[in-house]
Amino acid sequence: MLHPITFCLLVLISVHPWPAISRSVISSLPGFPGPLPFYLETGYVGVGESNEDQLFYYFVESENNPKEDPLVVWITGGPGCSAWSGLTFEIGPLYYENEVYNGSVPTMGFRQDSWAKVASIIFLDSPVWTGFSYSSGSKDGKNGDIRSSKEVHEFLKKWLNDHPQFLSNPLYVGGDSYSGITVPIIVQEISNAIEAGQEPILNLKGYLLGNPGTDPKYDGSSRVPFLHGVGIISDELYEATKKSCKGDYTNPTNPQCAEDLQAVNECTIGLNTVHILEPLCFFASPKPKVMEKRRSSLEEDSRVSHYFQAPFQSSDCRSYGYLLSYYWANNERVQKAIHIRKASVKQWQRCNYGINYEKDVHSSLKYHLNLTTKGYRALIYSGDHDMSVPHIGTQAWIRSLNFSIVDDWRSWSVDGQIAGYTRTYSNNLTFATVKGGGHTAPEYKPKECLAMVQRWISHNRL
Repeated sequence: MLHPITFCLLVLISVHPWPAISRSVISSLPGFPGPLPFYLETGYVGVGESNEDQLFYYFVESENNPKEDPLVVWITGGPGCSAWSGLTFEIGPLYYENEVYNGSVPTMGFRQDSWAKVASIIFLDSPVWTGFSYSSGSKDGKNGDIRSSKEVHEFLKKWLNDHPQFLSNPLYVGGDSYSGITVPIIVQEISNAIEAGQEPILNLKGYLLGNPGTDPKYDGSSRVPFLHGVGIISDELYEATKKSCKGDYTNPTNPQCAEDLQAVNECTIGLNTVHILEPLCFFASPKPKVMEKRRSSLEEDSRVSHYFQAPFQSSDCRSYGYLLSYYWANNERVQKAIHIRKASVKQWQRCNYGINYEKDVHSSLKYHLNLTTKGYRALIYSGDHDMSVPHIGTQAWIRSLNFSIVDDWRSWSVDGQIAGYTRTYSNNLTFATVKGGGHTAPEYKPKECLAMVQRWISHNRL
């Protein structure tokens, strides 16, 4: 017969198989030559009921002054895209050498234009079942915008309790794409907790978003004007579509509008929607077999088959790096090196679009209005060659807030060259375009985006 204390311990272990927080300092990584030239920490933080949702993170300490530099928590979009994508392809200090995969661990290098030059960054796999985050509860449990945002807030409170040296650092929440919905909710959750006096009191200063999905009324209806502006559809088709659809290009209400929109769509076949100037390559997510199936289905359409004459696994494609990330993250040596719990995630995917997720917030406009009215700073930036969330739609919803302009439309420059255009509004809201940038602007223009965020974080004009 078990001793009562032994029995209680077994019960506790079965209910809480892992601690609420676990973390490891990583000094080297498979594929990276030599020791890492920056501080990297990985770990899990349990959130939700009985800590059943285990959120995985990568923490990169500022290379400048971690005691005073801002702390940024970064949520990659999707929903379901791993923060590792943000770390290696956008704003983190690592990148993949775009070499043809030979079966070994892909090679990585050190990125000089990382945002870690000016801030410490928590790259968080959120929502649960994104990247290496997992749940000990039911896999069928539905997540959503509200629940995942609350869990990010809970994560932050627990992480900062465990890292009290960063409690006084200015805190920003950032992300891109679908994070345009969740980041403002997260910031609102933190703001509410601060007003309620909940401990720990986070030193929230604001948020930043790139090409953010915000409201379908603005995002979706901006694509037709964008396509006309960049010369993809003719003047005649644009005028006809504008007349038949009456400015609403997302929900055709009459046959002529539907016909005109179909003609518009025909003009976009063969374009890379996330950057209209780059070649259309395979989309290396979520995994190779799915990519092959998707490419096969594309080739069955004679209208796009000629866009795939190049070798499928072409290292000339930007998305080839995404494929390398798949092989890297699923390597046993890699998972052991970054302390991934065995059997927690069956297969890592850069973007897991199969999560059970309810998009229960359809517009984040009210959050933007509330937060900026309260004085929180906001940087909204757009790669100006993105067709999926065009910059003119983002400008439109910002104008709908009816803030006065304090610094009107002008260019901003890096190294003597125009890097984009910007406008600053009252209530601490800054909008900027990134010239030549795509849907994830830092991926295409890293030097320019680092300069942009460095100036903004330092309260300087872009």
